[in-house]
Amino acid sequence: MSLEQIWAPWRLAYIKGDPQQTSPAAGPAASSAPPESAPEAASPGNGENCGCFLCRYVAAATTEDRANLVVLRGKKAVVVLNRYPYNNGHLLVAPHAHKATLEELDDEELLECGQLLRQLCGVLRRVMSPDGFNAGLNLGRVAGAGLPGHLHWHLVPRWNGDTNFMPVLGEVNVIPQSLDALYEMLITELSSSAN
Repeated sequence: MSLEQIWAPWRLAYIKGDPQQTSPAAGPAASSAPPESAPEAASPGNGENCGCFLCRYVAAATTEDRANLVVLRGKKAVVVLNRYPYNNGHLLVAPHAHKATLEELDDEELLECGQLLRQLCGVLRRVMSPDGFNAGLNLGRVAGAGLPGHLHWHLVPRWNGDTNFMPVLGEVNVIPQSLDALYEMLITELSSSAN
């Protein structure tokens, strides 16, 4: 079963209970996002020339972070918004280095990825009030990894009732917030919590 994405960013006000911003005038008509294509295959290697979008984002100048949806850079890891989210707020946490397995990570990389997951759970909890999270990684293509050469954790906020008839019967997942609005919300919270 293939799942189509419908972007409906104006619905976030409704979900959060803000009656001032729930009218259809608060956003454009729902539009379908392009179907998710398989992410670029990672070729062996490391760095920006290996064909891996995560490596390109890590190698890019910080002035390109917004365009690349890089939310946070650590010393050894990076946090990126997922361009094809399973749910609103879906983030990827990845080591800077192009490594495919947990065994390849050194202790500092593994620790920082875990610390970023913990930090972003707190940030998402404060700005989006999810009821829970799915957090995990898919190691290898057979396990569902779309980018098997560069391991990354998925952090997906969940709300009671976020699975309804749309994905089950309509084969459509509704994302109630634009990536740009989510990016701005996370950057603002990260900046204020760093002070």
